Amino acid sequence: MDSSRTNPPATALPGARMLRRLLAPVVLGALLAGCSGFEKDATAKWDADRLYNEGRTELQAGAWSKARELYEKLEARYPFGRYAQQAQIEIAYCYYKEGETADAIAATDRFLKLNPTSGNAAYVYYLRGLVNFIEPPLLLGPLVGYRVSERDPKAMLESFEAFKELLTRFPDSRYAPDARLRLAFLRDALADHEVEVADYYYRRGAYLAAINRAQTAVREYQGAPALEHALGIMMHSYERLGLPVLRQGAEEVLRANFPKSKELAIS
Repeated sequence: MDSSRTNPPATALPGARMLRRLLAPVVLGALLAGCSGFEKDATAKWDADRLYNEGRTELQAGAWSKARELYEKLEARYPFGRYAQQAQIEIAYCYYKEGETADAIAATDRFLKLNPTSGNAAYVYYLRGLVNFIEPPLLLGPLVGYRVSERDPKAMLESFEAFKELLTRFPDSRYAPDARLRLAFLRDALADHEVEVADYYYRRGAYLAAINRAQTAVREYQGAPALEHALGIMMHSYERLGLPVLRQGAEEVLRANFPKSKELAIS
């Protein structure tokens, strides 16, 4: 017997047809509800002035994410307007305040690439330095023996390079005095880190590695207190390697810069 005649397809059953009719309004309602998720942007008709002012209001209130979203809309809608550069800067600043380091750095890079001769470039370099700036807690640091040099040096180095670039390009900018203080702080911390690594190698008999790290500190971080020990490591490493001429040279530099150094008394 032909089963197709005794068992009609499910779609032909009265119950299935009724179910489709009942579900149709539900499906339509779901689609409408889904469409309602794409509500019109409340800022769609805002002009550049309003976007900028509303963004500034949110910024002053510390609502970094809301402020950033408004500035992003401002830049997207008016990329050649009078607020475009300022919006780019504020976006970077908001990322910085949100703790989004990578996004903040990317935003400063983008600004400097798009506006290399901008009068705001000095501030952007300064902001770039602040993004990765690491400093110890004001009260806890001395109590717990906190040492900045023990932190990951990558961020410190990026901050150091940003402040250095700022002072090279804009030595007389309003941000220069503070940048110099931060640069000196980072210089000392980075020198400490290099010398600690050099000392580690020296104590384990890896004298060439110790010399290389000590030389990096001397070359890159002139004026840092840790250079006294760096020169001492170089002097003693050359001695261990049986290189008297190089040892004498390191000693002369050490005596000239740190005449009362304890390193000179170490055999």
